[in-house]
Amino acid sequence: MYLRLLHRRKLWYTAPMSGIIITNNPLVKERCEQNRGERFQLEFHDTDYAGILTAVRDKIHSGHALVTHPLSGSIKPGETPYKTVIVTAAAGKLDTNSLNIIEESIQTCEKFKKDTSIKRWNKKILADFQLVDYNLIYRRN
Repeated sequence: MYLRLLHRRKLWYTAPMSGIIITNNPLVKERCEQNRGERFQLEFHDTDYAGILTAVRDKIHSGHALVTHPLSGSIKPGETPYKTVIVTAAAGKLDTNSLNIIEESIQTCEKFKKDTSIKRWNKKILADFQLVDYNLIYRRN
């Protein structure tokens, strides 16, 4: 399993994956459980998009740094219920760049929550959202 690092919708590079995966996506959880030998930890949260960003912010305050951007992809926070973010496995000193990015991402998420109503999607659409979120993070070689 390899990590795709994205910047402005372009692939920076692909690196062997390591870190902590923070997600509310059942598909990511399922695939991580199938690949227990990989070099990552999984934190599954039964929460919404904003809850994942808050969990990531808590990790950053604990000294972890962002590996993937919290607003990767072209789907706005109010348009999908799923989000997966990867942070470094090792905690160090506070990474102010990661902190600024996550704080701005939380503000963006809150803005989109105000602009959209609560949506109810059927299982097929939810499965599509899960796959899109999964594909933003993973790639098989």
